[in-house]
Amino acid sequence: MRQAFHDQLDAIFADLADLCGDVERAVRLATEALLQGDSSVAEQVISGDAEIDAEREQIEDSALLLLSLQAPVASDLRTVVAALRMVSDLERMGDLSVHVAKIARLRVPNVAVPEPMRPTIERMAELAETMVARTSHVIAERDVDEARSLAEADEEMDRLRRTTFADMLSADWEHGVEAAVDVALLGRYYERIADHAVSVANRVVFVVTGETPYAVDA
Repeated sequence: MRQAFHDQLDAIFADLADLCGDVERAVRLATEALLQGDSSVAEQVISGDAEIDAEREQIEDSALLLLSLQAPVASDLRTVVAALRMVSDLERMGDLSVHVAKIARLRVPNVAVPEPMRPTIERMAELAETMVARTSHVIAERDVDEARSLAEADEEMDRLRRTTFADMLSADWEHGVEAAVDVALLGRYYERIADHAVSVANRVVFVVTGETPYAVDA
């Protein structure tokens, strides 16, 4: 009975890793739409969010069914509850990718990011995508060391976000209010993707070690 329980639990974590891979793709495509001003790619991200939502529901159903059919001990219960919270984080990362894609679509045929801001936004997008990919590995392998190392990438993301504000508030800003709002929102979306990645990774640390990293959200 216990082996069957752990097999089902492993299947849930495999599904979480797969979902994380789909989120990574959404982040990548949303960035492509944003930087190229491509409405068709933006629509692909927006319509694809339904699949991410469906995956979340399937994982939640599997976890709740596991709880209802088994009597998990403390450590097993901790793992199932963590999985339920992780899937919520992953689904939210997909939503944030949709927000990026909607800004891209709104500004077509133009590009939402002013040229001087492009290197910063490109780096934020690259960092977000990389963090999501690393999170997928953390989930699949229960890699505690990799999970903990994501905090360093998150610190870089925070620095980049501060840079966007400094640029927008400088006397040299000449791109108008609309562009400033777009850049502010995009910075927030990529920063939140990174935050959710760290949250998921920290929940894996919790599952493996029983320790609660400071950055895990309530």
